[in-house]
Amino acid sequence: MWFLFALGSAVFAALTSILAKVGIEGVNSNLATAIRTMVVVVMAWGMVFLTNAQSGIRSISQKSWIFLILSGLATGASWLCYYKALQMGETTKVVPIDKLSVVITLILAFIFLHEEFTPKSLIGCILIGAGTLVMVL
Repeated sequence: MWFLFALGSAVFAALTSILAKVGIEGVNSNLATAIRTMVVVVMAWGMVFLTNAQSGIRSISQKSWIFLILSGLATGASWLCYYKALQMGETTKVVPIDKLSVVITLILAFIFLHEEFTPKSLIGCILIGAGTLVMVL
């Protein structure tokens, strides 16, 4: 089931890029990010109430709060940078560079989460890096 959700994430992320590129034409990238964020906030809280998950808010630990807030700040910074890059550059160049996050995530997961970094992971990282280089040159 996780694979279907991951695939859905990829499809919606692709749509996000295309829709955003059209939507930010003539709009300040920070304003566009704020509008997008408000839609995401409404949608996310809608899902919380639709699935009746709001009662779980009281059981969130302090550690989880801190890391969820830090994750939110990182997401916000990522979106602000992404929209500015998308506004200034070609979608076909911005998106592959943005997807280098896969390589960076694997490295950070190895360093901080002590997840396994296999030869297969290394080859994948090299191929993603090389593919990104080919696409943006």
